[in-house]
Amino acid sequence: MENFFSIGEVSKYQKISKQTLIFYDKIGLFRPAYVDPDNGYRYYSVNQIDHLDTILIMKKIGFSLNEIKALMQDYNADSSLIALKKQVAVIDRQIEELRLIRSRVLHRCEQMEASKVYHRDESAVIVEDVETQYILFREVEKPYTLKEISIATKKCFADSFQEQLPIFFQSGVIVPFQHIQEGRFTEAVMAFLPIEKNNSAPNIKRLPPGKCVSIYHVGDYLSIGRSYQKLLNFCETNSLKILSDAYEFCINDYITSHDENEYITKIMLYVK
Repeated sequence: MENFFSIGEVSKYQKISKQTLIFYDKIGLFRPAYVDPDNGYRYYSVNQIDHLDTILIMKKIGFSLNEIKALMQDYNADSSLIALKKQVAVIDRQIEELRLIRSRVLHRCEQMEASKVYHRDESAVIVEDVETQYILFREVEKPYTLKEISIATKKCFADSFQEQLPIFFQSGVIVPFQHIQEGRFTEAVMAFLPIEKNNSAPNIKRLPPGKCVSIYHVGDYLSIGRSYQKLLNFCETNSLKILSDAYEFCINDYITSHDENEYITKIMLYVK
């Protein structure tokens, strides 16, 4: 047909699938100028190609198909300017969100890089001055097995995703010092996610700055008792009084490896 393009030609010129064009037709976004009644073939006029360009550009900018359809029903320079300015605000929010996500992912990468040093020497105990940290927490239900810990951790992630809280994509647990003294090293009573300072949720706890001893435990979680024993021996040898429960931060875990031999957990205790 003269001055008309077949659906195959439009698909080829615009690098868009025939299925997409058929879908646009079904939702009333971009309908062919003519449909052959005998075979159902779709044909598009020359003027429609500009219309399709507009749709694809608006989609690239970030408008939804419903937004594009509504905008193009009766659009002019003024309505387009209003819509584009609104989209700039949406893009700015997305940029800010991506910037924050990038910083948190980078934080995880830096921790994993730092842990490589201690992967080679599990016996190394670190004495450090830590800065203020914040955690989003959930209590672990009795009997404090790995199952209950996993459930509490997943609830933390669910909370953070639902409320769009600024977490660092890392998990951890709190083990009471009494449990440690009794050799119940894996019985955590609290699961948590490190988070940026935030007042959006009631279950956010501030960890104060202070002097801490730390050790990186390498291996599966059930073997973590050996690293606790090293920490306790170090504190006794160096006359350090333990002031807190244990804070465990997962550096390598199921998120970063399927091999439990590669798991790395940083154990931290406040001391004086």
